[in-house]
Amino acid sequence: MQQNTFNSQDPIGQFFNWNETMWSEMQKAKWGENPVSQALSQVNSDDLQLFYKAVSTNPMHLLDMQMQWWQGQLAICQNSMLKSLDSGAASIMTDPPGDRRFKHKAWKENPHFDFIRQSYLHFAKSLTDMLDIVEGVPESVRERLKFTFRQTINALSPTNFIWSNPEVLLRTIEEKGANLVKGIELFQEDMAASADMLKIRMTRESAFTLGENLAVTPGDVVFRNEIFELIQYAASTKTVHKTPLLIIPPFINKYYILDLTAQNSLVAWLRDQGHTVFIMSWRNPGREQASVSFSDLVQHGTMEAIRVIEQATGEKEVNAIGYCIGGTLLASTQAVYAAKRMKSRVKSATYLTTLLDFTQPGEVGVFINPPVIDAMVQMNEAQGYFDGRQMAVTFSLLRENSLYWNYYIDNYLKGQEPSDFDILYWNSDSTNLSATCASFLLRDLYLNNSLSQADAVKVGEFAIDLGKVTTPSYFLSTKEDHIALWDATFSGSNLLGGTKTLVLGESGHVAGVVNPPSKNKYGYWLNDADFDNSEQWLAKAKREEGSWWTHWQEWATPFLGEKAVAARVAGSIDHPVLMPAPGLYVTQNLPVTEVETA
Repeated sequence: MQQNTFNSQDPIGQFFNWNETMWSEMQKAKWGENPVSQALSQVNSDDLQLFYKAVSTNPMHLLDMQMQWWQGQLAICQNSMLKSLDSGAASIMTDPPGDRRFKHKAWKENPHFDFIRQSYLHFAKSLTDMLDIVEGVPESVRERLKFTFRQTINALSPTNFIWSNPEVLLRTIEEKGANLVKGIELFQEDMAASADMLKIRMTRESAFTLGENLAVTPGDVVFRNEIFELIQYAASTKTVHKTPLLIIPPFINKYYILDLTAQNSLVAWLRDQGHTVFIMSWRNPGREQASVSFSDLVQHGTMEAIRVIEQATGEKEVNAIGYCIGGTLLASTQAVYAAKRMKSRVKSATYLTTLLDFTQPGEVGVFINPPVIDAMVQMNEAQGYFDGRQMAVTFSLLRENSLYWNYYIDNYLKGQEPSDFDILYWNSDSTNLSATCASFLLRDLYLNNSLSQADAVKVGEFAIDLGKVTTPSYFLSTKEDHIALWDATFSGSNLLGGTKTLVLGESGHVAGVVNPPSKNKYGYWLNDADFDNSEQWLAKAKREEGSWWTHWQEWATPFLGEKAVAARVAGSIDHPVLMPAPGLYVTQNLPVTEVETA
Protein backbone atom coordinates (compact mmCIF):
# COMPACT_ATOMS: atom_id res chain seq x y z
CA MET A 1 0.00 0.00 0.00
CA GLN A 2 1.48 3.37 -1.02
CA GLN A 3 1.98 6.04 1.61
CA ASN A 4 0.33 8.66 -0.61
CA THR A 5 -3.02 6.92 -1.05
CA PHE A 6 -4.55 9.27 1.49
CA ASN A 7 -4.48 13.05 1.42
CA SER A 8 -4.35 14.21 5.04
CA GLN A 9 -5.42 17.71 3.94
CA ASP A 10 -8.76 16.39 2.74
CA PRO A 11 -9.26 13.13 4.71
CA ILE A 12 -13.00 12.69 4.28
CA GLY A 13 -12.96 13.44 0.58
CA GLN A 14 -10.11 11.00 -0.02
CA PHE A 15 -11.39 8.28 2.32
CA PHE A 16 -13.02 6.15 -0.36
CA ASN A 17 -9.75 5.85 -2.30
CA TRP A 18 -7.98 4.61 0.80
CA ASN A 19 -10.90 2.41 1.84
CA GLU A 20 -10.89 0.66 -1.55
CA THR A 21 -7.13 0.09 -1.35
CA MET A 22 -7.31 -1.10 2.24
CA TRP A 23 -10.05 -3.66 1.54
CA SER A 24 -8.17 -4.86 -1.53
CA GLU A 25 -5.02 -5.43 0.50
CA MET A 26 -6.95 -7.01 3.35
CA GLN A 27 -8.55 -9.51 1.03
CA LYS A 28 -5.22 -10.18 -0.67
CA ALA A 29 -3.62 -10.79 2.72
CA LYS A 30 -6.50 -12.82 4.04
CA TRP A 31 -7.15 -14.96 0.98
CA GLY A 32 -3.82 -14.72 -0.80
CA GLU A 33 -2.63 -17.10 -3.46
CA ASN A 34 -1.21 -19.89 -1.30
CA PRO A 35 -2.09 -23.60 -1.11
CA VAL A 36 -4.19 -23.18 2.03
CA SER A 37 -6.40 -20.40 0.67
CA GLN A 38 -6.87 -22.34 -2.55
CA ALA A 39 -7.82 -25.49 -0.64
CA LEU A 40 -10.24 -23.54 1.58
CA SER A 41 -11.83 -21.97 -1.50
CA GLN A 42 -12.24 -25.35 -3.16
CA VAL A 43 -13.72 -26.96 -0.03
CA ASN A 44 -16.09 -24.02 0.36
CA SER A 45 -17.12 -24.28 -3.29
CA ASP A 46 -17.80 -28.01 -2.92
CA ASP A 47 -19.77 -27.40 0.28
CA LEU A 48 -21.90 -24.75 -1.40
CA GLN A 49 -22.62 -27.08 -4.30
CA LEU A 50 -23.94 -29.67 -1.86
CA PHE A 51 -25.98 -26.99 -0.11
CA TYR A 52 -27.49 -25.68 -3.37
CA LYS A 53 -28.31 -29.23 -4.41
CA ALA A 54 -30.08 -29.85 -1.10
CA VAL A 55 -32.03 -26.59 -1.45
CA SER A 56 -33.05 -27.40 -5.04
CA THR A 57 -34.67 -30.66 -3.99
CA ASN A 58 -37.41 -28.71 -2.24
CA PRO A 59 -38.08 -25.46 -4.19
CA MET A 60 -41.32 -24.78 -2.32
CA HIS A 61 -39.40 -24.83 0.95
CA LEU A 62 -36.96 -22.29 -0.50
CA LEU A 63 -39.84 -20.12 -1.73
CA ASP A 64 -41.38 -20.21 1.73
CA MET A 65 -38.13 -19.04 3.32
CA GLN A 66 -37.83 -16.23 0.76
CA MET A 67 -41.37 -15.14 1.51
CA GLN A 68 -40.61 -15.08 5.22
CA TRP A 69 -37.63 -12.85 4.55
CA TRP A 70 -39.69 -10.46 2.39
CA GLN A 71 -42.42 -10.30 5.02
CA GLY A 72 -39.88 -9.60 7.72
CA GLN A 73 -38.19 -6.89 5.66
CA LEU A 74 -41.55 -5.27 4.89
CA ALA A 75 -42.33 -5.24 8.62
CA ILE A 76 -38.99 -3.53 9.28
CA CYS A 77 -39.81 -0.87 6.66
CA GLN A 78 -43.16 -0.22 8.32
CA ASN A 79 -41.50 -0.12 11.74
CA SER A 80 -38.93 2.35 10.45
CA MET A 81 -41.61 4.70 9.15
CA LEU A 82 -43.43 4.42 12.47
CA LYS A 83 -40.26 5.27 14.38
CA SER A 84 -39.67 8.33 12.20
CA LEU A 85 -43.06 9.58 13.49
CA ASP A 86 -42.76 8.24 17.03
CA SER A 87 -39.22 8.02 18.41
CA GLY A 88 -40.47 5.92 21.31
CA ALA A 89 -41.68 3.06 19.10
CA ALA A 90 -39.94 -0.25 19.76
CA SER A 91 -37.82 -1.97 17.11
CA ILE A 92 -38.82 -5.37 15.75
CA MET A 93 -35.31 -6.85 15.68
CA THR A 94 -33.36 -6.99 18.93
CA ASP A 95 -29.62 -7.45 19.21
CA PRO A 96 -28.46 -11.06 19.77
CA PRO A 97 -27.48 -11.81 23.39
CA GLY A 98 -23.98 -10.59 24.15
CA ASP A 99 -23.67 -8.66 20.85
CA ARG A 100 -22.13 -5.27 21.65
CA ARG A 101 -21.69 -3.98 18.09
CA PHE A 102 -24.80 -1.80 18.20
CA LYS A 103 -24.46 -0.32 21.68
CA HIS A 104 -24.18 3.32 20.48
CA LYS A 105 -27.52 5.04 21.07
CA ALA A 106 -27.87 6.19 17.43
CA TRP A 107 -28.38 2.59 16.30
CA LYS A 108 -31.72 2.60 18.11
CA GLU A 109 -32.70 6.28 18.25
CA ASN A 110 -31.95 7.31 14.67
CA PRO A 111 -34.56 5.77 12.30
CA HIS A 112 -32.07 5.59 9.43
CA PHE A 113 -29.44 3.66 11.34
CA ASP A 114 -32.05 1.60 13.16
CA PHE A 115 -33.39 0.52 9.74
CA ILE A 116 -29.85 -0.49 8.67
CA ARG A 117 -29.32 -2.39 11.93
CA GLN A 118 -32.65 -4.22 11.80
CA SER A 119 -32.28 -5.11 8.10
CA TYR A 120 -28.80 -6.49 8.70
CA LEU A 121 -29.87 -8.57 11.70
CA HIS A 122 -32.88 -9.87 9.79
CA PHE A 123 -30.68 -10.86 6.85
CA ALA A 124 -28.20 -12.59 9.20
CA LYS A 125 -30.93 -14.53 10.97
CA SER A 126 -32.64 -15.53 7.72
CA LEU A 127 -29.41 -16.87 6.26
CA THR A 128 -28.41 -18.87 9.34
CA ASP A 129 -31.97 -20.19 9.79
CA MET A 130 -31.97 -21.37 6.20
CA LEU A 131 -28.78 -23.33 6.78
CA ASP A 132 -30.28 -24.95 9.87
CA ILE A 133 -33.55 -25.85 8.16
CA VAL A 134 -32.33 -27.27 4.84
CA GLU A 135 -32.29 -31.07 4.93
CA GLY A 136 -29.88 -33.43 3.20
CA VAL A 137 -26.67 -31.56 4.07
CA PRO A 138 -23.98 -33.71 5.77
CA GLU A 139 -23.30 -32.48 9.29
CA SER A 140 -19.60 -31.83 8.63
CA VAL A 141 -20.53 -29.72 5.61
CA ARG A 142 -23.20 -27.89 7.61
CA GLU A 143 -20.67 -27.00 10.33
CA ARG A 144 -18.17 -25.66 7.79
CA LEU A 145 -20.86 -23.63 6.07
CA LYS A 146 -22.02 -22.21 9.40
CA PHE A 147 -18.49 -20.93 9.95
CA THR A 148 -18.26 -19.55 6.40
CA PHE A 149 -21.68 -17.91 6.57
CA ARG A 150 -20.88 -16.43 9.97
CA GLN A 151 -17.58 -15.00 8.75
CA THR A 152 -19.27 -13.46 5.72
CA ILE A 153 -22.19 -12.06 7.69
CA ASN A 154 -19.97 -10.49 10.34
CA ALA A 155 -17.52 -9.10 7.78
CA LEU A 156 -20.43 -7.32 6.10
CA SER A 157 -21.76 -5.83 9.33
CA PRO A 158 -22.67 -2.13 8.89
CA THR A 159 -20.48 -1.40 11.92
CA ASN A 160 -17.41 -2.15 9.76
CA PHE A 161 -17.99 0.74 7.34
CA ILE A 162 -17.68 4.43 8.02
CA TRP A 163 -20.85 5.65 6.27
CA SER A 164 -23.07 3.03 7.93
CA ASN A 165 -21.61 3.34 11.44
CA PRO A 166 -23.04 6.41 13.18
CA GLU A 167 -20.42 6.43 15.94
CA VAL A 168 -17.54 6.40 13.46
CA LEU A 169 -19.26 8.92 11.19
CA LEU A 170 -19.78 11.34 14.08
CA ARG A 171 -16.17 10.96 15.22
CA THR A 172 -14.90 11.57 11.68
CA ILE A 173 -16.90 14.78 11.39
CA GLU A 174 -15.85 16.00 14.84
CA GLU A 175 -12.17 15.20 14.28
CA LYS A 176 -12.23 16.37 10.64
CA GLY A 177 -10.84 13.00 9.54
CA ALA A 178 -7.88 12.91 11.93
CA ASN A 179 -9.11 9.54 13.17
CA LEU A 180 -8.85 8.15 9.63
CA VAL A 181 -5.33 9.47 9.21
CA LYS A 182 -4.31 7.72 12.42
CA GLY A 183 -6.20 4.60 11.34
CA ILE A 184 -4.29 4.40 8.06
CA GLU A 185 -1.02 4.67 9.96
CA LEU A 186 -2.01 1.80 12.28
CA PHE A 187 -3.25 -0.27 9.33
CA GLN A 188 0.00 0.12 7.42
CA GLU A 189 2.02 -0.84 10.49
CA ASP A 190 -0.12 -3.94 11.05
CA MET A 191 0.14 -4.96 7.41
CA ALA A 192 3.93 -4.73 7.59
CA ALA A 193 3.96 -6.93 10.72
CA SER A 194 1.56 -9.55 9.31
CA ALA A 195 2.14 -12.78 7.42
CA ASP A 196 -0.42 -14.04 4.86
CA MET A 197 -3.38 -12.73 6.87
CA LEU A 198 -3.84 -9.29 8.39
CA LYS A 199 -3.00 -9.47 12.08
CA ILE A 200 -4.73 -6.59 13.85
CA ARG A 201 -3.10 -5.33 17.02
CA MET A 202 -5.08 -5.95 20.21
CA THR A 203 -2.95 -3.94 22.62
CA ARG A 204 -0.02 -1.53 22.58
CA GLU A 205 3.21 -3.45 22.06
CA SER A 206 5.13 -0.80 24.00
CA ALA A 207 2.92 -1.25 27.07
CA PHE A 208 4.65 -4.39 28.33
CA THR A 209 8.21 -5.60 28.68
CA LEU A 210 9.02 -9.15 29.70
CA GLY A 211 10.85 -9.20 33.00
CA GLU A 212 9.60 -5.72 33.92
CA ASN A 213 5.80 -5.84 34.06
CA LEU A 214 5.15 -9.33 32.68
CA ALA A 215 6.89 -12.60 33.61
CA VAL A 216 8.28 -10.94 36.72
CA THR A 217 8.33 -13.81 39.21
CA PRO A 218 11.98 -14.13 40.33
CA GLY A 219 13.68 -17.18 38.85
CA ASP A 220 16.62 -18.45 36.84
CA VAL A 221 17.21 -20.45 33.68
CA VAL A 222 18.96 -23.61 34.85
CA PHE A 223 18.98 -25.57 31.59
CA ARG A 224 18.80 -24.93 27.86
CA ASN A 225 18.92 -27.13 24.80
CA GLU A 226 17.79 -26.66 21.20
CA ILE A 227 14.14 -27.16 22.15
CA PHE A 228 13.46 -25.45 25.48
CA GLU A 229 14.75 -23.59 28.50
CA LEU A 230 13.96 -24.73 32.03
CA ILE A 231 13.25 -21.98 34.54
CA GLN A 232 13.41 -22.61 38.29
CA TYR A 233 11.66 -20.04 40.45
CA ALA A 234 13.06 -18.75 43.71
CA ALA A 235 11.24 -19.90 46.83
CA SER A 236 9.12 -17.37 48.69
CA THR A 237 8.75 -19.59 51.78
CA LYS A 238 11.41 -20.84 54.21
CA THR A 239 10.44 -24.44 53.57
CA VAL A 240 9.00 -26.05 50.45
CA HIS A 241 7.12 -29.21 49.57
CA LYS A 242 9.38 -32.18 49.00
CA THR A 243 8.01 -33.03 45.54
CA PRO A 244 8.90 -30.38 42.93
CA LEU A 245 6.34 -29.07 40.44
CA LEU A 246 6.88 -28.99 36.66
CA ILE A 247 4.63 -26.84 34.46
CA ILE A 248 4.43 -27.75 30.76
CA PRO A 249 2.88 -24.85 28.83
CA PRO A 250 1.62 -25.25 25.26
CA PHE A 251 4.40 -25.20 22.68
CA ILE A 252 2.24 -23.11 20.35
CA ASN A 253 2.26 -20.19 22.81
CA LYS A 254 4.70 -18.53 25.19
CA TYR A 255 4.83 -19.73 28.78
CA TYR A 256 4.19 -16.41 30.50
CA ILE A 257 0.42 -16.74 30.19
CA LEU A 258 0.93 -18.50 33.53
CA ASP A 259 3.18 -15.70 34.81
CA LEU A 260 1.52 -12.46 33.75
CA THR A 261 1.41 -9.49 36.09
CA ALA A 262 2.07 -10.30 39.74
CA GLN A 263 -1.67 -10.27 40.49
CA ASN A 264 -2.49 -12.77 37.70
CA SER A 265 0.46 -15.15 37.98
CA LEU A 266 -0.27 -18.82 38.62
CA VAL A 267 3.48 -19.37 38.93
CA ALA A 268 3.78 -16.78 41.71
CA TRP A 269 0.74 -18.18 43.51
CA LEU A 270 2.09 -21.75 43.39
CA ARG A 271 5.43 -20.51 44.69
CA ASP A 272 3.66 -18.86 47.61
CA GLN A 273 1.94 -22.17 48.42
CA GLY A 274 5.37 -23.70 49.02
CA HIS A 275 6.01 -25.42 45.69
CA THR A 276 9.43 -25.56 44.03
CA VAL A 277 8.20 -24.46 40.63
CA PHE A 278 9.87 -25.24 37.31
CA ILE A 279 8.45 -24.20 33.95
CA MET A 280 9.44 -25.00 30.38
CA SER A 281 9.98 -22.11 27.97
CA TRP A 282 9.80 -23.46 24.42
CA ARG A 283 12.05 -22.23 21.64
CA ASN A 284 10.27 -20.27 18.94
CA PRO A 285 11.19 -22.37 15.89
CA GLY A 286 12.37 -21.00 12.57
CA ARG A 287 13.38 -22.69 9.35
CA GLU A 288 16.41 -24.31 11.02
CA GLN A 289 14.11 -26.21 13.41
CA ALA A 290 11.85 -27.58 10.63
CA SER A 291 12.58 -31.21 11.57
CA VAL A 292 11.77 -30.89 15.28
CA SER A 293 9.02 -33.44 15.91
CA PHE A 294 6.43 -34.17 18.58
CA SER A 295 8.64 -37.10 19.57
CA ASP A 296 11.53 -34.64 20.09
CA LEU A 297 9.34 -32.46 22.30
CA VAL A 298 8.74 -35.52 24.52
CA GLN A 299 12.21 -37.08 24.51
CA HIS A 300 14.31 -33.92 24.47
CA GLY A 301 11.63 -31.74 26.04
CA THR A 302 9.46 -33.00 28.89
CA MET A 303 11.53 -36.10 29.69
CA GLU A 304 14.70 -34.04 29.69
CA ALA A 305 13.10 -31.45 31.97
CA ILE A 306 12.16 -34.16 34.47
CA ARG A 307 15.72 -35.54 34.33
CA VAL A 308 17.20 -32.11 35.05
CA ILE A 309 14.78 -31.53 37.93
CA GLU A 310 15.86 -34.83 39.48
CA GLN A 311 19.51 -33.76 39.30
CA ALA A 312 18.72 -30.33 40.68
CA THR A 313 16.51 -31.46 43.59
CA GLY A 314 17.43 -35.09 44.19
CA GLU A 315 13.75 -36.06 43.81
CA LYS A 316 12.87 -38.90 41.44
CA GLU A 317 9.28 -37.74 40.89
CA VAL A 318 7.53 -34.51 40.01
CA ASN A 319 4.00 -33.26 40.18
CA ALA A 320 3.23 -32.03 36.69
CA ILE A 321 0.78 -29.53 35.19
CA GLY A 322 0.18 -29.52 31.42
CA TYR A 323 -1.75 -26.69 29.81
CA CYS A 324 -3.64 -27.26 26.52
CA ILE A 325 -1.36 -29.11 24.08
CA GLY A 326 1.22 -29.15 26.89
CA GLY A 327 -1.15 -31.56 28.64
CA THR A 328 -1.15 -33.76 25.54
CA LEU A 329 2.65 -33.82 25.83
CA LEU A 330 2.38 -34.70 29.52
CA ALA A 331 0.11 -37.70 28.86
CA SER A 332 2.37 -38.86 26.03
CA THR A 333 5.44 -38.57 28.28
CA GLN A 334 3.87 -40.78 30.90
CA ALA A 335 2.88 -43.28 28.20
CA VAL A 336 6.54 -43.46 27.14
CA TYR A 337 7.57 -44.34 30.69
CA ALA A 338 4.94 -47.08 30.64
CA ALA A 339 6.09 -48.34 27.23
CA LYS A 340 9.67 -48.53 28.51
CA ARG A 341 8.44 -50.37 31.58
CA MET A 342 9.93 -47.64 33.75
CA LYS A 343 8.48 -46.31 36.95
CA SER A 344 6.63 -43.15 36.11
CA ARG A 345 8.50 -40.02 37.12
CA VAL A 346 5.16 -38.20 37.40
CA LYS A 347 3.56 -38.46 40.84
CA SER A 348 0.39 -36.57 39.91
CA ALA A 349 -0.73 -35.14 36.58
CA THR A 350 -2.89 -32.06 36.06
CA TYR A 351 -4.43 -31.35 32.67
CA LEU A 352 -5.65 -27.81 32.01
CA THR A 353 -8.06 -27.58 29.04
CA THR A 354 -6.32 -30.55 27.41
CA LEU A 355 -7.51 -32.65 24.48
CA LEU A 356 -6.46 -36.31 24.43
CA ASP A 357 -9.38 -37.48 22.31
CA PHE A 358 -9.63 -35.25 19.22
CA THR A 359 -13.01 -36.54 18.03
CA GLN A 360 -14.49 -33.13 18.92
CA PRO A 361 -11.85 -30.55 17.98
CA GLY A 362 -14.03 -27.54 18.71
CA GLU A 363 -14.43 -24.77 16.16
CA VAL A 364 -10.96 -25.54 14.82
CA GLY A 365 -12.71 -28.52 13.25
CA VAL A 366 -13.81 -26.36 10.29
CA PHE A 367 -10.21 -26.61 9.05
CA ILE A 368 -9.81 -30.33 9.77
CA ASN A 369 -10.34 -32.06 6.44
CA PRO A 370 -7.82 -33.77 4.13
CA PRO A 371 -7.58 -31.10 1.36
CA VAL A 372 -6.97 -28.22 3.78
CA ILE A 373 -4.55 -30.20 5.95
CA ASP A 374 -2.63 -31.36 2.87
CA ALA A 375 -2.33 -27.73 1.79
CA MET A 376 -1.21 -26.63 5.25
CA VAL A 377 1.45 -29.33 5.34
CA GLN A 378 2.63 -28.35 1.86
CA MET A 379 2.95 -24.68 2.81
CA ASN A 380 4.61 -25.43 6.17
CA GLU A 381 7.15 -27.75 4.59
CA ALA A 382 8.05 -25.11 2.03
CA GLN A 383 8.83 -22.49 4.69
CA GLY A 384 9.94 -24.88 7.46
CA TYR A 385 7.30 -23.86 10.00
CA PHE A 386 3.67 -23.00 10.57
CA ASP A 387 3.75 -19.21 10.90
CA GLY A 388 2.44 -18.22 14.32
CA ARG A 389 1.04 -14.93 13.03
CA GLN A 390 -1.25 -16.80 10.66
CA MET A 391 -2.20 -19.18 13.47
CA ALA A 392 -3.05 -16.24 15.75
CA VAL A 393 -5.38 -14.67 13.16
CA THR A 394 -7.07 -18.04 12.59
CA PHE A 395 -7.82 -18.39 16.29
CA SER A 396 -9.02 -14.78 16.47
CA LEU A 397 -11.47 -15.45 13.64
CA LEU A 398 -13.06 -18.17 15.74
CA ARG A 399 -14.36 -15.23 17.80
CA GLU A 400 -14.34 -12.67 15.03
CA ASN A 401 -16.57 -9.97 16.54
CA SER A 402 -14.74 -9.79 19.86
CA LEU A 403 -11.20 -10.60 18.69
CA TYR A 404 -11.02 -9.19 15.16
CA TRP A 405 -13.63 -6.80 13.82
CA ASN A 406 -13.97 -4.76 17.01
CA TYR A 407 -10.24 -3.99 16.83
CA TYR A 408 -10.56 -3.23 13.12
CA ILE A 409 -13.20 -0.61 13.94
CA ASP A 410 -11.41 0.88 16.93
CA ASN A 411 -7.95 0.93 15.34
CA TYR A 412 -8.57 1.80 11.71
CA LEU A 413 -11.90 3.64 11.69
CA LYS A 414 -11.83 5.36 15.07
CA GLY A 415 -8.05 5.79 14.94
CA GLN A 416 -7.47 4.82 18.52
CA GLU A 417 -4.88 2.37 19.79
CA PRO A 418 -6.22 -0.45 21.95
CA SER A 419 -5.90 -0.37 25.73
CA ASP A 420 -3.18 -2.14 27.69
CA PHE A 421 -4.23 -5.70 28.52
CA ASP A 422 -1.73 -8.33 29.59
CA ILE A 423 -3.61 -11.38 28.27
CA LEU A 424 -4.12 -9.77 24.85
CA TYR A 425 -0.45 -8.80 24.72
CA TRP A 426 0.43 -12.45 25.30
CA ASN A 427 -2.17 -13.50 22.72
CA SER A 428 -0.47 -11.28 20.14
CA ASP A 429 3.04 -12.50 21.02
CA SER A 430 2.83 -15.43 18.62
CA THR A 431 5.09 -18.44 18.18
CA ASN A 432 5.78 -20.67 15.20
CA LEU A 433 5.32 -24.41 15.06
CA SER A 434 7.97 -26.53 13.32
CA ALA A 435 6.83 -28.04 10.01
CA THR A 436 7.29 -31.62 11.23
CA CYS A 437 5.43 -31.06 14.49
CA ALA A 438 2.64 -29.15 12.73
CA SER A 439 2.16 -32.06 10.34
CA PHE A 440 1.86 -34.49 13.27
CA LEU A 441 -0.68 -32.32 15.08
CA LEU A 442 -2.80 -31.77 11.99
CA ARG A 443 -2.77 -35.28 10.57
CA ASP A 444 -2.10 -37.67 13.44
CA LEU A 445 -3.90 -35.89 16.26
CA TYR A 446 -6.69 -33.80 14.76
CA LEU A 447 -7.51 -35.67 11.55
CA ASN A 448 -6.80 -39.31 12.51
CA ASN A 449 -7.17 -39.04 16.30
CA SER A 450 -4.25 -41.47 16.58
CA LEU A 451 -3.42 -40.72 20.21
CA SER A 452 -6.73 -42.26 21.29
CA GLN A 453 -5.70 -45.57 19.67
CA ALA A 454 -3.34 -47.87 21.53
CA ASP A 455 0.10 -48.12 19.88
CA ALA A 456 -0.88 -45.87 16.94
CA VAL A 457 1.61 -43.16 17.94
CA LYS A 458 5.33 -43.73 18.32
CA VAL A 459 7.70 -41.68 20.45
CA GLY A 460 11.13 -42.65 19.26
CA GLU A 461 11.04 -46.44 18.97
CA PHE A 462 8.24 -46.89 21.48
CA ALA A 463 4.56 -47.22 20.58
CA ILE A 464 2.51 -45.59 23.32
CA ASP A 465 -0.81 -46.46 24.93
CA LEU A 466 -2.51 -43.85 27.15
CA GLY A 467 -4.48 -46.64 28.83
CA LYS A 468 -1.30 -47.82 30.55
CA VAL A 469 -0.89 -44.48 32.36
CA THR A 470 -2.09 -44.98 35.95
CA THR A 471 -0.99 -41.71 37.55
CA PRO A 472 -3.73 -39.88 39.53
CA SER A 473 -4.98 -37.05 37.33
CA TYR A 474 -6.83 -33.75 37.70
CA PHE A 475 -8.74 -32.41 34.67
CA LEU A 476 -9.64 -28.72 34.62
CA SER A 477 -11.89 -27.77 31.71
CA THR A 478 -13.73 -24.50 31.12
CA LYS A 479 -17.38 -24.13 30.21
CA GLU A 480 -17.02 -21.54 27.44
CA ASP A 481 -13.88 -22.99 25.88
CA HIS A 482 -14.20 -22.96 22.06
CA ILE A 483 -10.73 -24.43 21.43
CA ALA A 484 -10.88 -27.47 23.71
CA LEU A 485 -14.57 -28.21 24.29
CA TRP A 486 -15.11 -29.20 27.89
CA ASP A 487 -17.08 -32.35 27.10
CA ALA A 488 -14.30 -33.40 24.71
CA THR A 489 -11.60 -32.88 27.35
CA PHE A 490 -13.62 -34.84 29.90
CA SER A 491 -14.15 -37.60 27.34
CA GLY A 492 -10.39 -37.76 26.78
CA SER A 493 -9.84 -38.45 30.47
CA ASN A 494 -11.33 -41.90 29.89
CA LEU A 495 -8.31 -42.83 27.78
CA LEU A 496 -6.12 -42.77 30.89
CA GLY A 497 -5.98 -45.27 33.70
CA GLY A 498 -5.77 -44.28 37.36
CA THR A 499 -8.08 -42.14 39.46
CA LYS A 500 -9.43 -38.94 37.93
CA THR A 501 -10.86 -35.73 39.32
CA LEU A 502 -12.94 -33.65 36.91
CA VAL A 503 -13.45 -29.93 37.47
CA LEU A 504 -15.35 -27.53 35.21
CA GLY A 505 -14.40 -23.89 35.54
CA GLU A 506 -16.38 -20.89 34.39
CA SER A 507 -15.30 -18.68 31.46
CA GLY A 508 -13.03 -19.78 28.60
CA HIS A 509 -9.73 -21.29 27.50
CA VAL A 510 -7.54 -18.58 29.06
CA ALA A 511 -9.61 -16.55 31.54
CA GLY A 512 -11.01 -19.73 33.09
CA VAL A 513 -7.47 -20.98 33.76
CA VAL A 514 -5.89 -17.68 34.79
CA ASN A 515 -8.34 -17.17 37.64
CA PRO A 516 -6.59 -15.86 40.79
CA PRO A 517 -8.40 -16.50 44.09
CA SER A 518 -7.91 -12.87 45.11
CA LYS A 519 -10.25 -11.71 42.36
CA ASN A 520 -13.04 -14.15 43.26
CA LYS A 521 -14.29 -13.81 39.69
CA TYR A 522 -15.17 -17.28 38.40
CA GLY A 523 -16.40 -20.38 40.18
CA TYR A 524 -16.33 -24.04 39.21
CA TRP A 525 -18.37 -27.26 39.25
CA LEU A 526 -17.51 -30.60 40.85
CA ASN A 527 -18.98 -34.06 40.40
CA ASP A 528 -17.18 -37.31 41.26
CA ALA A 529 -20.02 -39.66 40.26
CA ASP A 530 -19.89 -41.91 37.20
CA PHE A 531 -21.60 -40.42 34.15
CA ASP A 532 -22.49 -41.31 30.58
CA ASN A 533 -22.30 -37.85 29.00
CA SER A 534 -21.35 -34.28 29.81
CA GLU A 535 -24.92 -33.03 30.21
CA GLN A 536 -25.56 -35.68 32.83
CA TRP A 537 -22.34 -34.74 34.61
CA LEU A 538 -23.20 -31.04 34.70
CA ALA A 539 -26.81 -31.63 35.77
CA LYS A 540 -25.62 -33.37 38.94
CA ALA A 541 -22.54 -31.23 39.53
CA LYS A 542 -22.24 -28.86 42.48
CA ARG A 543 -21.14 -25.31 41.82
CA GLU A 544 -18.47 -23.89 44.12
CA GLU A 545 -17.54 -20.26 44.64
CA GLY A 546 -13.96 -19.11 44.19
CA SER A 547 -11.03 -20.19 42.08
CA TRP A 548 -10.18 -23.74 41.08
CA TRP A 549 -6.60 -22.92 42.18
CA THR A 550 -7.43 -23.47 45.85
CA HIS A 551 -9.33 -26.66 45.08
CA TRP A 552 -6.33 -27.97 43.14
CA GLN A 553 -4.02 -27.23 46.06
CA GLU A 554 -6.22 -29.36 48.33
CA TRP A 555 -6.29 -32.13 45.73
CA ALA A 556 -2.51 -32.06 45.32
CA THR A 557 -1.77 -32.24 49.07
CA PRO A 558 -1.33 -36.06 49.21
CA PHE A 559 1.32 -35.84 46.46
CA LEU A 560 3.49 -33.12 48.00
CA GLY A 561 5.67 -35.35 50.18
CA GLU A 562 5.34 -36.19 53.86
CA LYS A 563 7.76 -33.58 55.15
CA ALA A 564 8.70 -30.14 53.94
CA VAL A 565 12.34 -29.41 53.11
CA ALA A 566 14.44 -26.28 53.27
CA ALA A 567 13.84 -23.81 50.45
CA ARG A 568 15.90 -24.82 47.44
CA VAL A 569 18.39 -22.62 45.63
CA ALA A 570 18.29 -22.48 41.86
CA GLY A 571 20.29 -24.93 39.80
CA SER A 572 22.92 -27.47 40.78
CA ILE A 573 26.55 -28.36 40.10
CA ASP A 574 25.49 -30.20 36.95
CA HIS A 575 23.08 -27.48 35.89
CA PRO A 576 24.24 -24.07 37.09
CA VAL A 577 22.24 -20.89 36.59
CA LEU A 578 22.58 -19.64 33.00
CA MET A 579 20.72 -16.33 33.28
CA PRO A 580 17.80 -14.74 35.16
CA ALA A 581 14.21 -15.42 34.16
CA PRO A 582 12.40 -14.90 31.85
CA GLY A 583 15.29 -16.26 29.81
CA LEU A 584 16.25 -16.07 26.17
CA TYR A 585 13.75 -18.10 24.15
CA VAL A 586 10.67 -16.22 25.34
CA THR A 587 12.09 -12.99 23.88
CA GLN A 588 12.11 -14.38 20.33
CA ASN A 589 9.48 -12.47 18.37
CA LEU A 590 8.12 -13.13 14.90
CA PRO A 591 9.55 -13.27 12.35
CA VAL A 592 12.13 -15.41 14.15
CA THR A 593 15.77 -14.42 14.06
CA GLU A 594 18.28 -16.99 15.27
CA VAL A 595 19.60 -16.59 18.81
CA GLU A 596 22.89 -17.61 20.34
CA THR A 597 22.18 -20.65 22.51
CA ALA A 598 25.64 -21.40 23.84
